[in-house]
Amino acid sequence: MDYRLIVDTACDLTKEMEEDYKILSVPFKIDIDEREYVDDENLDIDGFLNAMKNSPNPIRTSCPAPFDYLEKMKECEEEIILILTISSKLSGSYNSAIVARDEYLEECPNSKVFVLDSKSAAAGETLVALEILSVMSEEGTVEEKIEKIEKYIDNNHTFFILESLDNLIKNGRIKKTAGLIANVLNIRPIMVAEDGEISLYEMNRGFKKSLTKLATAIGKFGDDFSNRTLVISHVDAIEKAKDFEKRVKELYNFGKILILQSRGLSSGYADNGGIVIGFN
Repeated sequence: MDYRLIVDTACDLTKEMEEDYKILSVPFKIDIDEREYVDDENLDIDGFLNAMKNSPNPIRTSCPAPFDYLEKMKECEEEIILILTISSKLSGSYNSAIVARDEYLEECPNSKVFVLDSKSAAAGETLVALEILSVMSEEGTVEEKIEKIEKYIDNNHTFFILESLDNLIKNGRIKKTAGLIANVLNIRPIMVAEDGEISLYEMNRGFKKSLTKLATAIGKFGDDFSNRTLVISHVDAIEKAKDFEKRVKELYNFGKILILQSRGLSSGYADNGGIVIGFN
């Protein structure tokens, strides 16, 4: 079945993955002080992370506009287009894609365009993208495949471990005094995506302890992972990602484990040193 997949850049992918699977990415824009960063293949991620660390101000993000999605759809020769976005509860990206879809179908009424809310971000959204590629290669109608993908999304699990609380403090998500105390006490929270929203899962002292606790927590969601994939995305923290992979392999039999560097948007919220995992 000929189709094209479009994602926003909350989906952590490498350039090679985009090229191999012919995935089109629609970038977020991220402002740090007076400078705008476009979350595309030209983003200097090291420079971006340094600017974020050195700024006393919170980052400001802008989701793709309907026009941005529309332009990507016009690049597609395929009549079936799937658009995957970050959780609609975290961003307006999903709504932009809906508006763009409706406009596109007015111009191309013979096409079929499906907009999917990943109810996740970063590694979690990447996991859904990989499932889309798998399901779309199977037999069946596109409507049957979309239904299967949506069920997969509802059973997806995304967790974050934060090395730094700086961005949460800057964005007012936690009080500055509480954040500073947490940093002094070496508190490293585990966060979880629940129905598309981010909430606190567990607080631990030390990043390694949080890694161990998170690896153990995976066991609550099953015992046979041989047909499942684990995606680990990290913010300039490859050694932590490999450490987590090692811990997971000691406990479970995941069929595939994929480690990726986070793109700009995910890096902006997971912050330097953070990791995000997604599994089903």
